Amino acid sequence: MDMKEKQTMMENIPQTGFFGHPKGLFTLFFTEFWERFSYYGMRAILLYYMYYSIAKGGLGIDQATATSIMAIYGSLLYMSSVIGGWVSDRLLGSSKTVFWGGVLIMIGHLILALPGSIITLFISMVFLILGTGLLKPNISSIVGNLYHESDTRRDSGFSIFYMGINLGALVAPLVVGTLGQQYNFHVGFGVAAIGMVVGLALFVLTKKKTLGVAGTIPTS
Repeated sequence: MDMKEKQTMMENIPQTGFFGHPKGLFTLFFTEFWERFSYYGMRAILLYYMYYSIAKGGLGIDQATATSIMAIYGSLLYMSSVIGGWVSDRLLGSSKTVFWGGVLIMIGHLILALPGSIITLFISMVFLILGTGLLKPNISSIVGNLYHESDTRRDSGFSIFYMGINLGALVAPLVVGTLGQQYNFHVGFGVAAIGMVVGLALFVLTKKKTLGVAGTIPTS
């Protein structure tokens, strides 16, 4: 993105409206809050779902194997950000990449919300890995696009954004974990899916008014 495109983008972004920060920070804060709610909620019960017996609503996988699957899954989640960066830079721009990432995450949680097998577990993980890879690096990138490099609010803006991540991570296990344990795992996964639906809806409904053209232009 050249300086002229950057200047045009900044002029298009409402610069006040969320605790003295650009309005777009509201959209990104709550989108990421709900994405993290869905992720940490799912994660709070996923291991138990894998190794609990079928009679208890789980998949009956050996506990050591289930732990290994979780470790590999976590590693692939972080590695998948490379895909998200490439798709954003070369094809869609950050905003569309975030949207499609959220859609894939939602599908992954919906698959888990339905009674299934080890095969459906792995299918859901593919959706979640790809979706997280698309969404996570790009939503942070859009936060950076809200500010000029010299804007003194930039650091505090990122701090507020990360607060949304931490709040989602704090609340999710309490809500989803409790529902998963008291009712069944699929109810918990369903609530995680609803969290991502809420985040997606908020992103789609508010981004035009709050983000302007931020995140819409591929960088290369």
